[in-house]
Amino acid sequence: MPNDRNETQLRQAAPGLGTAQRQAVGELLRVSPIADDLAARFARAGFSLALVGGSVRDALLGRLGNDLDFTTDARPEEVLRIVRPWADAVWEVGIAFGTIGCRKAAPDEAGDEGYQLEITTYRSEAYDRSSRKPEVVYGDSLHEDLLRRDFTVNAMAVALPRKEFIDPHNGLADLAQRVLRTPGTPEDSFSDDPLRMMRAARFAAQLDFAVAEPVLAAMSDMADRIDIVSAERVRDELNKLLLGDHPRKGITLLVETGLAERVLPEVPALRLERDEHHRHKDVYEHSLTVLEQAIDLEDGAPDLVLRLSALLHDIGKPKTRRFEKDGRVSFHHHEVVGAKMVKQRMARLKYPNEIIKDVARLVELHLRFHGYGTGEWTDSAVRRYVRDAGPLLSRLHKLTRSDCTTRNRRKALALSRAYDSLEERIEQLKQQEELDAIRPDLNGNDIMEILGIGPGPEIGRAYRHLLELRMENGPMEHEAAVAALKDWWTTQQ
Repeated sequence: MPNDRNETQLRQAAPGLGTAQRQAVGELLRVSPIADDLAARFARAGFSLALVGGSVRDALLGRLGNDLDFTTDARPEEVLRIVRPWADAVWEVGIAFGTIGCRKAAPDEAGDEGYQLEITTYRSEAYDRSSRKPEVVYGDSLHEDLLRRDFTVNAMAVALPRKEFIDPHNGLADLAQRVLRTPGTPEDSFSDDPLRMMRAARFAAQLDFAVAEPVLAAMSDMADRIDIVSAERVRDELNKLLLGDHPRKGITLLVETGLAERVLPEVPALRLERDEHHRHKDVYEHSLTVLEQAIDLEDGAPDLVLRLSALLHDIGKPKTRRFEKDGRVSFHHHEVVGAKMVKQRMARLKYPNEIIKDVARLVELHLRFHGYGTGEWTDSAVRRYVRDAGPLLSRLHKLTRSDCTTRNRRKALALSRAYDSLEERIEQLKQQEELDAIRPDLNGNDIMEILGIGPGPEIGRAYRHLLELRMENGPMEHEAAVAALKDWWTTQQ
């Protein structure tokens, strides 16, 4: 795209993208050696090749990475014949859907991680109302391929090797206006693949785009169609949404269109619940604020576990709401109920067990700090807090701090100081004791030797007793631990 004709075309289509267009030229020139080399190989085999979709969009936004998407009139078997002698690695995971993946090292760049390429045959796809899998039909035209894409900002291409910019659906203008529209009617687009409704919310969260009114209306009218999409695909889109820069925007779209009722119903259920402090419009708004505040506390890369925990930390409130005689609303044990609900919902969405375990644990522990009050916890309570959080302690710190959304500045400051105090006490105890790996002062072998018994359930009971003593009293001298063990053993006889 580095010729004057294309630059003029881009500026005329969307004057507001002048700077981004210049960025795109630079981005495309950067990947040009790889793209041109690959295009030449396709041309020699009698096929065309174009950079397409998200790669073109991201180049225009100045954020093109090393993951490149191409489209071609070559069928998957022909693509394999072309790329196998050229690529460093080839995979066929998506071949049933017309996609071949490969990796290619960057030329003359020692130590560069290279490029991940996906090459997809021109296609159209549609869901049968009774099927979870799209039926793939290959096409012969780039323009037809662009018509079947999800949104106009993803329906632009750069034909290679001549670098011709192709934009039949005014995607560049929509990119300039930061709006999501569909190349055809949204109803046809979402019928082809209902997951595109989730993608609309995801792109809004990732790119901070607005969604055009006709697209919003179709999402609302067709929300039930998401039911035929596999849980794994829904989960992956939800993850991308949550890991975006503006997840609140994406969640709001899912809730307002009714999609959240189908994929994450616990979140819209929060809209009707009033927080017990009566300081928030409802628990739903509170949860979105907690999510944003947790993001502000992240260290470096987006943290999916923390973001899921922040969004879902109060989902147990609707089931535990009670109206007290004094007019207050209570939600006793909502953290325990919420942790169980988290496990159930995340299992339905096919999350890995380790992520489910971590999110549920954070939800279960998120209120523990409020027993700290003004700092009257014993050392034993602090040890238990650290032990129960385990490797999640840093995330628990962030979640607990984020959960303070009161508008009362004095109260917010008091809570912040109290948590500062708790963290200081944790650090002090860490310097004195091995808080990160609290264990009894005697191990299993010690217990058997001292009591003169072999392996059996008694060893486990003795170990747990010593662990409780360790939690309550801190480290014990060896002789004191031996005496405590013998005293306990006497009571068991």
